[in-house]
Amino acid sequence: SGVAISTYAKYCYRKLTKAALTGAKKGLQKPCLEEIKHARNAVFSPSMFGSSLEEVMALQKERYPDRQLPWVQTRLSEEVLGLNGDQTEGIFRVPGDIDEVNALKLQVDQWKIPTGLEDPHIPASLLKLWYRELEEPIPHEFYNECIEHYENPEAAVSVVLGLINKSVLCYSHPLSSSTLTNVSITKMDVATTWPWCMAPNCLRCQDDPQGDVLLREHIQQLDTSFLDGVL
Repeated sequence: SGVAISTYAKYCYRKLTKAALTGAKKGLQKPCLEEIKHARNAVFSPSMFGSSLEEVMALQKERYPDRQLPWVQTRLSEEVLGLNGDQTEGIFRVPGDIDEVNALKLQVDQWKIPTGLEDPHIPASLLKLWYRELEEPIPHEFYNECIEHYENPEAAVSVVLGLINKSVLCYSHPLSSSTLTNVSITKMDVATTWPWCMAPNCLRCQDDPQGDVLLREHIQQLDTSFLDGVL
């Protein structure tokens, strides 16, 4: 009552535009009543998924005013490691049960992490989904610059360090590095983790596969010590 129809129209148009690019919700189950209610409220309370980094940080400002990184990113990363994801075969490649991932997404959007999670593929899949749905992890205007330097590690890293959202991108480095450290167990080396699991979620271009090369240079050359102790 009292809300202009244009408010809903703009929201729906934005969601439909994104769905046209990423596809509809995946899973065997139809949306439950709780998901529908949550979707209706999302018109006025934006989700941490499918929003811009600025919107995500604004959402958490009241709850976590001192955090410099998105709570959803750090919390899911901690959950992956807490469930020994860095010692799990196929982590970030093997998908978690999609309906369990959708259920966890609903909980996380209410600032909750359910207790009793046992499969690290569930939070790992949701973390990938958050990266994938984040608006412009690496802004589109930087795409050509990134690709130009894909054979130059130092130049590639300088592009990353010049981004306003570099901390969010760099935070993924230690998590991926711990996965690569245990490659004999995880079966996820740098040629597997980044081209197939991470690159499409961070540097997006449907017609050019070279983004994975840039991000492989990023993970091998990037010094992320500046993030020590940062949350």
